[in-house]
Amino acid sequence: MNEPTPIITDEVNHLAADARALLAATADVAGEKVSEARKRLSAALASGKHLAGQVRDKAVAGAKVADEAVHAHPYQAIAIGVGVGALVGYLLARKCSGKCN
Repeated sequence: MNEPTPIITDEVNHLAADARALLAATADVAGEKVSEARKRLSAALASGKHLAGQVRDKAVAGAKVADEAVHAHPYQAIAIGVGVGALVGYLLARKCSGKCN
């Protein structure tokens, strides 16, 4: 549960690979605009990698805190889960009462 979904990870990795391929393909192209665009793309890749790491770290930390809270208060966690499930079930039943036939 600590790992991101494989689809999102694959898409991000594919995008990063495409950006690196673009950087490699334009390595021999001279020009001020191309050089500036390459610098911005390199900076964006580095920033994206750093941001993804931060998001992953925060998600893992949040999951650990939630896990500790559930282990510390299991009956309250069960009660909250049942309450949320009942509320969602009630709202769905109410929404579908005349339309879901």
